[in-house]
Amino acid sequence: MRAYRLDRPGRPDGLVPHHREPAEPGPTEVLVKVHAAALNRRDALIRSGRYPLPARPGVVPLADGAGEVVSAGARVTRFRVGDRVTGSYFPRRTDGRLRPDLADQLGCTVDGLLTEYAVLDEEALAAVPAHLAWAEAAAPSCAGVAAWRALTGGGPLLPGGTVLTLGSGDVSLCAVQFAKAHGCRVLAVSGSAAGAERLTALGTDHVLDRRRTPEWSAEVRRLTDRAGADLVVETGPATIDQSVRAAALYGQIVLQWVVSDRPAALRITDEAYAGSPATIRREFVGSRADLEAMLRAVGQHGLRPAIGREFGFDEVPDAYRHFLAREPVGKVVIRVAG
Repeated sequence: MRAYRLDRPGRPDGLVPHHREPAEPGPTEVLVKVHAAALNRRDALIRSGRYPLPARPGVVPLADGAGEVVSAGARVTRFRVGDRVTGSYFPRRTDGRLRPDLADQLGCTVDGLLTEYAVLDEEALAAVPAHLAWAEAAAPSCAGVAAWRALTGGGPLLPGGTVLTLGSGDVSLCAVQFAKAHGCRVLAVSGSAAGAERLTALGTDHVLDRRRTPEWSAEVRRLTDRAGADLVVETGPATIDQSVRAAALYGQIVLQWVVSDRPAALRITDEAYAGSPATIRREFVGSRADLEAMLRAVGQHGLRPAIGREFGFDEVPDAYRHFLAREPVGKVVIRVAG
């Protein structure tokens, strides 16, 4: 089988193709024929050597991917041959809070899904909704769970509330879909025409152009009769002050920021913070239980992840270059098998 391995993190040529025989699944493991995989920003950081969690040398990249079970170990009970599955970002974190002993990540410290066949423990997998094409099934296990946790991890999100998203990255696009499914009004801030178009197509009620309105918090206040947004999905760090100003009284600001292209800090002015009792909550993807809850919502509402562009398995370097060029609006997907 063919796979890619990250042999030299920090070097442009560090991601290289390999050939090997597929491994046999252990008693509680399944062998998955991967049909599609997808890139996240963390994958670019891992390849460049800038991710906070050091990658294992020679690791198979990518946490996002989906495929079908082709064989299963003798004690596997959760899946059977032919089932459509996707991997959980934290393969050993089935539920509850993240602990240091559960911090392994697919595509970083353990082999991910940029491979034709992957062996994973049955506890590290979730079933994908039947209506999703393979590219769509590969897309939401990182960004989708992050968006789901942003909306559901801090208490109930009530219909009629206002959710504010920033930019047109994968987490923001997913957050728009989930917020609309919850019956919420969605405002979004975007700096690109393509991003604004995709946000509108997904159901965003009002898109604010940050180029024309850099102090967009005032416009959020105006659009909400000065009440502010009940929940802000914040990607940070440069926008945090505006997010605090845009948040409702006792609203939530959910911080999804990992690492910036340049060293940066979260800076909130005294004026903004003194006038707001809003809560800043940190989220980072989620457990398998969160993944399953998110996928149930995707299935129930017939949602489809936004796909930007697809590449073939021989075009992986091109996929990374396209992603790094900040061109995509929607997931960058790699077709692994037909």
